[in-house]
Amino acid sequence: MARAGVSSALWDIDGAKATAAAATIPSARGYRVDVTDYDAVVAATRKVVDDFGRIDILINGAGINGPIAPLLDYPLDGWRRTMALNLDAVFHCCRAVVPEMLKQDWGRVVNLSSIGGKEGNPNASCYAASKAGVIGMTKAFGKELAKTGVRVNAVAPAAIETDMLAQLTPEFRAGVIAKIPLGRLGRPEEVADLVNWLASEECSFSTGAVFDVSGGRATY
Repeated sequence: MARAGVSSALWDIDGAKATAAAATIPSARGYRVDVTDYDAVVAATRKVVDDFGRIDILINGAGINGPIAPLLDYPLDGWRRTMALNLDAVFHCCRAVVPEMLKQDWGRVVNLSSIGGKEGNPNASCYAASKAGVIGMTKAFGKELAKTGVRVNAVAPAAIETDMLAQLTPEFRAGVIAKIPLGRLGRPEEVADLVNWLASEECSFSTGAVFDVSGGRATY
């Protein structure tokens, strides 16, 4: 997106990491934002508008795996934290940022879901439920904004080679790879290319949709 001339505001709960990442990207700034805190998201939205003048694109990518455990043993605090970051935060950011897009009647929202939100993975019930929630929210919100210039879509990747995947046990990692017909993990740039299109003017007739990047795993 930076190569296409997009200026970016990077939000992360670790402000130092956000700033370091922004230093590697042209026309980017890093901000410390806890997206599970709605008031913090509202304040950060105002700051970005002050710094950049407007917001055209929102990409909701923050997320965690959450505990790996059977549903009957799933820790309550782990359920609440995973839902707060994977689902509540998407709601927070959409609710705070999209009104800025409506002022100019143009915007693109891309929500990162997961193939787990469609098909589920055993011992990851909360992750699956949170990502399924992102899909449902995307479909509903896309319909709500269909008569405006704002498009809302989701991406549902299978396992991608990222730091998040490195947090999983070798057994869980091997299990998710075994479900991918292409027989390998996805690469971050393969997801980024699709997100880049969904955030562009060319994505004009797709909204409330879910796009798979699953190496053939998706069954619907």
